Amino acid sequence: MFRIGLTGGIAAGKSVALARLAERGAVAIDYDVLSREAVAPGSVGLDEVVESFGTGVLAPDGSLDRQALGAIVFADDAARERLNAVVHPEVRRLAAEREAAAAAADPRAVVVHDVPLLVETGDPARFHLVVVVHAPVELRTRRLTERGLSSEEAAARIAAQADDDARLAAADVTLDGAGSADALREQVDALWEKVSTELDEESEDEA
Repeated sequence: MFRIGLTGGIAAGKSVALARLAERGAVAIDYDVLSREAVAPGSVGLDEVVESFGTGVLAPDGSLDRQALGAIVFADDAARERLNAVVHPEVRRLAAEREAAAAAADPRAVVVHDVPLLVETGDPARFHLVVVVHAPVELRTRRLTERGLSSEEAAARIAAQADDDARLAAADVTLDGAGSADALREQVDALWEKVSTELDEESEDEA
C-alpha cells in the first residue's frame, strides 16, 4: 500500500485534486466527510460537542448546526482546540478503518488521505508522500467570498489554518491550484503517472 497525505489551504483546489486522484484509481479518504460522520446524530462525538458548546449548536432536527458552531470556533482559538479534541481522535479512528479495508482489498492500493489540517494536527512522516495544493491567500479569499462568505469570515477560516510557508515546508510535491481546474487535473495526472511507475518498479524489484 502507498499512502499519500493530501493537504492545502482552504479554497486552494484540494477537492479537485482529490477527485482526480480517485478517478485515476486511488482510494480517497476525505477527512471533511469523516469529520461529519464523527458528529452525526446519535454519535458520541455529537454528544460531546453539545456538552462542550451547548444546545445552541444544534439544528431543529437534532443534527449539528455547522454554521453556528463555525461562528464560535473560527473566532476563538480555545474553542477550536476543544472541538478538535473531540473530533480529531474519532476521525483518525475512522480513517484507519477505511485504510485497513483498502489494504485488505488490494495490498498495492494507493490510499490518499485528504487532511485539511495535516500540518497543524497530523503527522506528515506517516505518509510515503505529502502533496500540497497551493494558491495565494488573495485568490483563496476571493474564492471563499464568491462562495458566499463575508471577507471577515474568509479571513478567519484562512487564519485558522497553518500559514503557507509551514505547508510548503512539509510538501514532497507541490501542485499549483491558482489556475484552472483542468490545469490542476493535468498536474495530478503527471503525479499519478510518476507514482504508478515507482510502484511498478518496486514490484519488479520484489519479484
